[in-house]
Amino acid sequence: MTQGFKVNFQPLYRIAQLLAFAMLVIIPLQIVVYVISPPPDTVQGFFELFHQNPFLGLLSLDFLYLFNNMIIVLIYLALFVLLFQEKPVTVLLALLLGLIGIACYYPSNPAFEMLTLSNQYFQALPEQQAIYLAAGECLMAGYSGTSFDVYYVLSTICLLLFSYAIIKSTQFKKSVGLWGLASGILMIVPSSVGMIGMIFSLLSLIPWMVFVALLMLKFKKLAAYNQNT
Repeated sequence: MTQGFKVNFQPLYRIAQLLAFAMLVIIPLQIVVYVISPPPDTVQGFFELFHQNPFLGLLSLDFLYLFNNMIIVLIYLALFVLLFQEKPVTVLLALLLGLIGIACYYPSNPAFEMLTLSNQYFQALPEQQAIYLAAGECLMAGYSGTSFDVYYVLSTICLLLFSYAIIKSTQFKKSVGLWGLASGILMIVPSSVGMIGMIFSLLSLIPWMVFVALLMLKFKKLAAYNQNT
């Protein structure tokens, strides 16, 4: 007769704890960069920024967000493992939608493409520079286009589903899920929808950071518990 065995997810919880802490550092850095050096309003402005300071140019096009999304994948994976027995369908849908959404995000981010075009723009003859400006306009249209909107909507649904599962779970205080729910509700308006979208996006970061901090503490306890058992 085959004996059952218990999988030890302590390493996953430990990684999720450390990555949650990293996210709590990265998000304020993103905000500081945005406040100190707001992104340019034009493609030519981005080209000039990349020419003067390539790293700041990357930061202005959400370079740190590339890491944020990788972190979110592992945090959601740890939540999925933790909540699967209580709410299997809910967390499975949440994880799948979250992964699809994040997969849609990466093609929408034009940071390194804009860096390349900027270099080519300044190396080109004056009569050829319009070609690179047009290419830059196409990239920036995609930056807040279909892929980004799909990412934003699916990520919002993912967060709402995970928050619901946490609220219904016996392993969490309801307040943890409520913080996630508050962030998800504020994310209903995509950041690409003009100024109001940007305001809602920034406001959603407040409950999101509290949510991530509470998850970090939970993962820390789980990692320590599993390590001692």
